[in-house]
Amino acid sequence: RWLAAARAEGRLDRMPAGRFTVTAEVRQLLANVLRTDASAHRQLPRDSELAQAIGVLARAQQDAVWDRTQAGNKLRSHLHEYFPAALEAFSTREGLCVPAALVILTAAPTPGQAAKLTRAQLRALLKKAGRQRGIDAETERLREFFRRPHMRQLPLVEEAMGRQTITLVRKLETACASADDLAAAAVESFDKHPDAQIITSFPGLGSLTGARVLAEIGDDRSRFTDAKGLKAFAGAAPVTRASGKSVAVMARRVKNQRLAAVGYVWAFAALTASPGARAHYDRRKEAGDRHTAAQRNLFNRFLGCLHHCLTSRTDYDESVAFPTLAEPVLTGAA
Repeated sequence: RWLAAARAEGRLDRMPAGRFTVTAEVRQLLANVLRTDASAHRQLPRDSELAQAIGVLARAQQDAVWDRTQAGNKLRSHLHEYFPAALEAFSTREGLCVPAALVILTAAPTPGQAAKLTRAQLRALLKKAGRQRGIDAETERLREFFRRPHMRQLPLVEEAMGRQTITLVRKLETACASADDLAAAAVESFDKHPDAQIITSFPGLGSLTGARVLAEIGDDRSRFTDAKGLKAFAGAAPVTRASGKSVAVMARRVKNQRLAAVGYVWAFAALTASPGARAHYDRRKEAGDRHTAAQRNLFNRFLGCLHHCLTSRTDYDESVAFPTLAEPVLTGAA
């Protein structure tokens, strides 16, 4: 609202690219705000140069992953309209991002061209994609899928959609390469940081997810004076809203979205890597929490442990993070 009022009064000058530059009057106003109310404003974190570089790489890699997902969804939606056999043939976990799918769709972007591929051509394409084992079995499997009868588009329409497929495949290839290159760069920089060993000692955190965590929390330990601030920043701590006699505890919506996103990945991976985390998750489920709420509660627990470990410079300890209750001792005669 303040920017809208300043823009209407002419205190902001519009630049040619649609951006706004602050005039001398506004700069003076901001300086006076900092001079008189400095105690009401939070200091910027003093992260190290390496931590800032990790932040740039980790966020760029996360953006590249989102771009890769978007490009894959566009290609999948397009193939669904005229080439369902390709979706059936490449219905693995990685989907259309596998090198074999990209190479074959570039060489045969239409159902007619894919059905005409010989065994020798399919073997050559699989070898070009980098496959080394099970080439003959994969060749027969793909040949069977491509030769199955499906409803087809008109010939000219099918050819045009094939050209569009080649364009979408190129975009997906670029997105996959960008995500892989940025992931390698982020991991390389993260491994050089002094906090890398502590962060990766937690179950469910690898070098890449650890780089994303460090990118958002930084290495300025004075930024979060206690674990509560870190939990609120990540959106793991709930918000209590009271109105009259009603009290509601809800999930926090204003949060660091990148840290919250990696938090669910962290909690999900820790379920199989940490018996304590799995028991904590099961207790929350038995208490009535849904899957997302239980994961968020586990993420909240891990953040408290992470804040303690980074402050005390100690590695993660399963027995301290999830202490087990001693069994009661039965006394008396049997």
